[in-house]
Amino acid sequence: MSNNVGTHRSPYAAFSGPNLGYVMEMYDLFKTSPELVDAELAEMFSRYGAPVLEEGKQAEAVGEVAPGNFGKVLAAYQLQAAIRTYGHLAADIYPLNDRPKDTSRLELSHYGLTESDLVEMPASLFFNNVPATVENGLDAINFLKAVYTGKIAYEFDHVINEEERNWIQSKIENGEIVAKLSDDAKKALLERLTKIEGFEKFIHRTFVGAKRFSIEGLDTLVVFLDELVRRSEEEKMKKILIGMAHRGRLNVLTHILNKPYEMMFAQFAGVPDEPFQPKDGSLETTRGWFGDVKYHMGALYKGKSGMERFLAYNPSHLEVVNPVITGQTRAAQEKTDSPGVPEQDTNAAYAVLIHGDAAFPGQGIVPESFNYSRVRGFKTGGSIHVIANNMIGFTTEYYDSRSTHYSSDPAKGYEVPILHVNADCPESVIAAASFAFDYRQKFGKDILIDLLGYRRYGHNEMDEPLVTNPVMYHTIHEHQTVREIYGAQLTTANILKADEVEKLDADIFAMMQTAYDRVKEESAEAELLSNATPEDVLAGYPRDLETGADEETLRRMNEELLDFPEGFNVFGKLERILKRREEPFKGKGKIDWAHAETLAFGTILQDGKPIRITGQDVQRGTFAHRHLVLHDEKTGDELVPLHHISGSKASFVAYNSPLTEAAIVGYEFGYNLEEQKALSIWEAQYGDFANMAQVMFDQFVSASYSKWGQQSGLVMLLPHAYEGQGPEHSSARVERFLQLCGENNWTVANLSSAANYFHILRRQAKMLGEKPMRPLVIVSPKSLLRHPLVGADVSDLVEGHFQTVLEQPGTGKNVEKVEKILFASGKMAIDLAERVKDGTGFDHLHIVRVEQLYPFPSDKISDIVSRYPNAKELVWVQEEPKNMGSWLFANNYIREIADDKKISYVGRIHRSSPSEGDGESHKIEQNRIIDEALKK
Repeated sequence: MSNNVGTHRSPYAAFSGPNLGYVMEMYDLFKTSPELVDAELAEMFSRYGAPVLEEGKQAEAVGEVAPGNFGKVLAAYQLQAAIRTYGHLAADIYPLNDRPKDTSRLELSHYGLTESDLVEMPASLFFNNVPATVENGLDAINFLKAVYTGKIAYEFDHVINEEERNWIQSKIENGEIVAKLSDDAKKALLERLTKIEGFEKFIHRTFVGAKRFSIEGLDTLVVFLDELVRRSEEEKMKKILIGMAHRGRLNVLTHILNKPYEMMFAQFAGVPDEPFQPKDGSLETTRGWFGDVKYHMGALYKGKSGMERFLAYNPSHLEVVNPVITGQTRAAQEKTDSPGVPEQDTNAAYAVLIHGDAAFPGQGIVPESFNYSRVRGFKTGGSIHVIANNMIGFTTEYYDSRSTHYSSDPAKGYEVPILHVNADCPESVIAAASFAFDYRQKFGKDILIDLLGYRRYGHNEMDEPLVTNPVMYHTIHEHQTVREIYGAQLTTANILKADEVEKLDADIFAMMQTAYDRVKEESAEAELLSNATPEDVLAGYPRDLETGADEETLRRMNEELLDFPEGFNVFGKLERILKRREEPFKGKGKIDWAHAETLAFGTILQDGKPIRITGQDVQRGTFAHRHLVLHDEKTGDELVPLHHISGSKASFVAYNSPLTEAAIVGYEFGYNLEEQKALSIWEAQYGDFANMAQVMFDQFVSASYSKWGQQSGLVMLLPHAYEGQGPEHSSARVERFLQLCGENNWTVANLSSAANYFHILRRQAKMLGEKPMRPLVIVSPKSLLRHPLVGADVSDLVEGHFQTVLEQPGTGKNVEKVEKILFASGKMAIDLAERVKDGTGFDHLHIVRVEQLYPFPSDKISDIVSRYPNAKELVWVQEEPKNMGSWLFANNYIREIADDKKISYVGRIHRSSPSEGDGESHKIEQNRIIDEALKK
């Protein structure tokens, strides 16, 4: 068969000699007097334009079409285009055969054609290079129907790039998407299917009623992954990373990650599985002290080939693991140990994302992830997506689940090719997997395989699906398993005998019984692990870790950051602003927030820790304060000053992200999991935008260590504070992050000092990759970014460490007179500082800025309170309403410190919305809070 089949051919390709001359003559007439041209020819001219010869083609090289058959040619051309475009609607892709096939567009009668019409046409009308088995137009149509309506169906007309479309069509029509297996390979495939099914059957019989979210009905998902592993190892890739929900996970862990049967059966039996972990170190598993259910756990397998296979740990929230895995993949592809942009090798690793058929069109995180797949800061050279298609949600039928024909349809908007594959045909599944790998390698793009199967039991094995889906499940109960189907095929082909197929099934079941017997014998006296929080976790970060930087190093770095290359045209106004950063090193002015951040970044790079900061508009900064990436005013060229500092030992990138919160937070979390020594930072455009990523904070960032034993040092910057901009640009909803605090799971800070920001970043970087590492949430400022009371002196960066508590200068000097101690954070503390100035007239109070909200600095606050014996009242002052902010969180700690002192709250009253809707109302309320807090 030819290996050069063309695509989207012109109907004029069928004409030659006199016929072609006649068509050209009629076209000239059509341009001046279209009413004089035959209607069928006129339609052809209107649709396809002027007739032209294909390049390099001789006029006499093809057969002729009889005069008067031009309409038939056009109809035949429409038919062959319809087969390629709509053949999937008539394909044999549903194992249960419970969906109607739409063949209307493929019928000859639909186009006014007969078989004899097609016999008269040359095969060259349909192909550039005619397949060897095709002699005429009828053969061509039958050939196209065979390849486009089989066990694999194709959708790729939505792909804009012509090279991609031609390549895909060539692969299909050249017969390359076929698994060519020897008899021995087919026997091995049957054995694999028997193990996949046998594992599920053994658990079903041995642990009656236990939830396992069986793979049965989509057994060939494991076969699909087997083929990807094989191809990846052939290509000497370093890592394949898999993200999936719970259905089929245990089977994938067992047969792709090579987790021993004994470990799995031990988990079902409720006994420790550690005794059965391979002693050769090939399998790595982690777990947190609090734990998670077995079908949320992951593993890392280090194969003999040198390639690693990783299955992500993730919760039941379907699809949220997708960005986490792609972030991990990006980190696995990058080398970050040199200055500048990391060196990325997209063939070092890739992601396989296994979706649910109801979740794929239903969860917004899916299009979010597709949207960044070719964006420079987030692309990974293409992910291979698989819809593990049960044809049903929990109990929801497809017609209540989506508004599209296929669950895969959302991918079309991102020009992702789609293959629909019958999961009951394992050889077709292998072929599809191999094709998907080839496409990803060639074009560096995502591709989607819609693996169409069914779910043999209910959503979990305790459900009775006949209650809600009786028609489907009566069909399923009568349907053979893929192992039975394939075994029968091999028997019919005389590759195996029927009794050999049955013996294989019995032998594998016996093997699993032996594994379970070993578990019962060796675990009889095993003790369950404690779920107590480990002492090293409770210990947290080392106290007052020194984070100062050398003054001369800072001075030199500052000069280098402001030394722009000759010929680079910085926007004039911006250049003047940036040049002011020279003044603090001359004893004039202060180092503001962004300046302190840049200097911190520089020193961290010099310490050998790579930095990656992403989010909406982070290069400039939402509030035009950062300017990590400069743009030439004349050419638009980019300059990253941090790429040009001396002594840097690591990479630095600042990427503006798509307008996506959930997916990008997940991506950066994943990046940091894989590259734990990288300072990964995500910044919200405004703090409340983090609302859109709440699932990532709840399920991953705050709890991954205690659930799965996965540590992260991700930094989240959430602009927060009340400046009269309305409810949606005031509050970062810090109360939600505080509610998730426990077991030293992360640090939550609301800072009022640029120096403290410098030191907390340095502290975070020092802890990366170390045992105490944990995420950092910073409620970062807006109006305080340039506030003089927030600014730092050079000496503040040279000496000291991050201070969890700051005392307001000028207050509390006369110890005996202090009757009231105010506690505040962030902008509220600066608002109070502006009012009290040097403290004159406010002898009755002392102001304490609580910079770190969690872990709450109770000991340091207690020491301060103990210095004021006449203090009668401890007051928490905040901008947020009483039911928001940090009051409810801090209140319990303050009570433990207060003894017999009165505890008071000053702030907004309980509200349903975070803040007022107009600036004037805001000012009135803010002044009331300050007045009330400062009064005697």
